[in-house]
Amino acid sequence: MTNPVRGYPHPIIAREGWPFLAASILLAALISVLAGGWWSLPFWALAVFVLQFFRDPPRPVPEASAAVLSPADGRIVRIQVVRDPALDRDSLLISVFMNVFNVHSNRAPVDAVVERVEYRPGRFVNADLDKASTENERNALVLRTVSGAQLTVVQVAGLIARRILCYVKPGDALVRGQRYGFIRFGSRVDVYLPTDARPRVAVGDIVRATTTILAELQG
Repeated sequence: MTNPVRGYPHPIIAREGWPFLAASILLAALISVLAGGWWSLPFWALAVFVLQFFRDPPRPVPEASAAVLSPADGRIVRIQVVRDPALDRDSLLISVFMNVFNVHSNRAPVDAVVERVEYRPGRFVNADLDKASTENERNALVLRTVSGAQLTVVQVAGLIARRILCYVKPGDALVRGQRYGFIRFGSRVDVYLPTDARPRVAVGDIVRATTTILAELQG
């Protein structure tokens, strides 16, 4: 599939972070000039934190056609058959919790077409909690693969994360590993799969966006 949405050449530092990084460096430099090196150390530390938070390195993409790739860096906090609110069906839910030290760009788990994009306002409870999936602000993509399988990928805001960014719309084609969104400052991504999908991860596993295979679709 070709990429009809914004191209992404992997600039190493996510474009969403450029204003924050520039501001933090300018502030640290200003404090260095006005107050001296020791006083500026906390501000340089802040600039380093901003730099690491918005890092966005390129990732190799597994070639397995049935593989569902992780859409985010983080830790697996839930694997359970639940009801998918977007498709109103029983689904295998795999949840990835992202802390402030993870890469926060979100990437497509499969080759698919975006059927629907559904934004829901909500609360901002700790994204590590299961209730965050249904109570927090979230943005869901309903995807359909070439083989006809449907799955839902949900960006979930967290206790600190207050900005969900999504760059795709219905009808857009996504290729696995393609960057489609970003969540600022700690959050969660839920993946709802057909119940016959075979998990390849366990609760507690550390995963990396694109390179980690979460599950395999059947058929």
